[in-house]
Amino acid sequence: MPSSNHRRGYYRRQPNSNFTYVSPCVKYLIFLLNFIFWLFGGLLIGIGLYAFVDKWQLTGWVKLETVYDVILNISLVMVIMGGVIFIVSFAGCVGALRENTCLLKFYSLCLLVFFLIEMGIAILSFVFPHRMQTVLEENFTDQIIHTYRDDPDLQNFIDFAQQEFKCCGLSSEGYMDWSKNEYFNCSSPSVEHCGVPFSCCMNATDLSSRLVNIMCGYGVQTLTIAEAGKKVWTSGCIEVVRSWAEGNLYTIAGIALGAALSQLFVIYLSKTLEGQIELQKSRWAS
Repeated sequence: MPSSNHRRGYYRRQPNSNFTYVSPCVKYLIFLLNFIFWLFGGLLIGIGLYAFVDKWQLTGWVKLETVYDVILNISLVMVIMGGVIFIVSFAGCVGALRENTCLLKFYSLCLLVFFLIEMGIAILSFVFPHRMQTVLEENFTDQIIHTYRDDPDLQNFIDFAQQEFKCCGLSSEGYMDWSKNEYFNCSSPSVEHCGVPFSCCMNATDLSSRLVNIMCGYGVQTLTIAEAGKKVWTSGCIEVVRSWAEGNLYTIAGIALGAALSQLFVIYLSKTLEGQIELQKSRWAS
């Protein structure tokens, strides 16, 4: 019969049944971060669907024949982005909470793909800024100008961009880009023929009455650049945005670096949790 000292040593060597390799801090930090993004994704889906249905009821139709129609449909882009964020963050939430390694691997793989895409775009924009400007001008100028009046959401976005960045049109042709729009073309029977949108005007809003003069851009295309420059902004928005980005390069680089490091940190947390779960499973198996 073993002595009392021997029995005490025996019980002391028994493994703790409550011990786990899975860190609660890592587990619930991943859950909390993804829960916030899950709510954000759901909010984007809700707002996008509301805007899409509202536009459908307002115009009676929504054109979705080409890839450009999808990309330039802001409400649909919000739904797609919201759906991706919703699905990926949901996988992160459930994967962390239920300690499911399959969902965590899917989650970390999605984050890695997003990270590589973002880095690729950032590097191309930094190394080949003029080439990127040319690609954007060649592929999107005509499509955006043509659909300006057809999509209320896109129209509001363009007006906002032209007012904020003090530009007109998209390409290096500047305000003359609007000659490609059927309403602003000089051969158009519209009262806006040979004009540009009011958002191109330097002084579209009357300071005393706070009213917007929507006719301030009428007839601008018939003027020389020097004459037009007294009434409207003449530079294209893509060039202006590129110049703005170059002037704020350190700020943009800092934000991009912070976002990249945050993504890498979350990927690290996810892989750490995966390893802890696998270690715990191997302990149970033994």
